[in-house]
Amino acid sequence: MLLKVSKIAYLLLPALLSMSFGCKVNAEPTSTLTVVVKGIKHQKGQICIRVFSSEKGFPLGSSGEVKSGCTQIAGNYVKKQFTGLKPGTYAVAVVDDQNGDYKLDRDFLGIPKEGFGISKNPTVSLITGTPKFSDASFSLQKNKTINIFMKYGLDP
Repeated sequence: MLLKVSKIAYLLLPALLSMSFGCKVNAEPTSTLTVVVKGIKHQKGQICIRVFSSEKGFPLGSSGEVKSGCTQIAGNYVKKQFTGLKPGTYAVAVVDDQNGDYKLDRDFLGIPKEGFGISKNPTVSLITGTPKFSDASFSLQKNKTINIFMKYGLDP
């Protein structure tokens, strides 16, 4: 009986080995997005950054974000890297979170009470309204750095 098992193992082992070595791992390339947020007016609180890959949740929600993180403010700019992003189209939303609630505080009219920023730095006014994903999106195919300038009020 033991001899039969060893013969079967002897015959199956090369087949199993060739199957395992024959599988080629095709890892999808990923990129690093570096976000530099400039023009910070406060020296306390944190800058919270959300990276979106579609219009879902952009820019105020968190439901569609693919990466996010906050960095303590220690000057008039912060820099944060997001690794492992697949090639594609992305947009970034930033909040100068002064009270630690991880969201943009707004008044009863919806006007921001904290600083904010959007990738591609689109105009944000009563006329233009909240930017759409298409207004702020950019292509990420390889490592990239973007600059976002903080706004502490609506544009004229």
